[in-house]
Amino acid sequence: MPHLVPEVQVIGIAGIKEIQKADDLGKIIFEAARAQGTPIEDNDVIVVTQKVVSKAEGRIYKLSSIKPSSFAVRLGKRLRKDPALVELILRESRSIVRLSRHHLITQTKHGWVCANSGVDVSNVSGGDAAALLPVDPDESAKRIRRRIEELSGRRVAVVVSDTFGRPFRIGHTDVAIGCSGISPILDLRGSVDSYGYVMRVKQTAIIDEIASAAELVIGNASERVPAAIVRGVSYNPSEDGRARMLVMPERNNLFR
Repeated sequence: MPHLVPEVQVIGIAGIKEIQKADDLGKIIFEAARAQGTPIEDNDVIVVTQKVVSKAEGRIYKLSSIKPSSFAVRLGKRLRKDPALVELILRESRSIVRLSRHHLITQTKHGWVCANSGVDVSNVSGGDAAALLPVDPDESAKRIRRRIEELSGRRVAVVVSDTFGRPFRIGHTDVAIGCSGISPILDLRGSVDSYGYVMRVKQTAIIDEIASAAELVIGNASERVPAAIVRGVSYNPSEDGRARMLVMPERNNLFR
């Protein structure tokens, strides 16, 4: 019997319309995948960008409708940012982690440490509105997964992705901020490598790897391909897996 070489496919889902508030995102993704000749299969991981999830959940705010606090006005002047945008960033944050030049690094209410609480003006409306992260991206992923499973009859996982910078490396990459149907960590502790060494610390953030792989076909310049299928990846199905499980506990944080 020939040796089977592991293979993973990453397939962009095109033909998805501009998403509006209250759109049935799971149905839209399912129908777009079927229309392009890529029906969803068992164990597929569907990666969906945060931006379209936020649009479907009504997390888009006109900056002109936001009244900034005096603190947001002062901070806006210091950072050279629109005070209304700063106000949204502060509302979405649990704490300010770092202020540096024009950068505002916060910890979001979800626990993520990122620039501007994940508040973003790109791919929204040309700069006069901002998209906020979903209130609970794990629940967002669960709703999308259950809808896709209902329509397809297949068991799948869903990952909600967003673009993050990294403090010690230049460039951005997509990571998972929500998941459903998948354990977020592939725990390899206790397994033996090819030299007989027992691994003691190896835990792979599998949902981040999947999100990053999907970015290769989703891209960041446009929302025309806001979802992708990652097929053939080995993961542990889980009803209890949540992306928030990847938030580093304070006791283990070596850099704060």
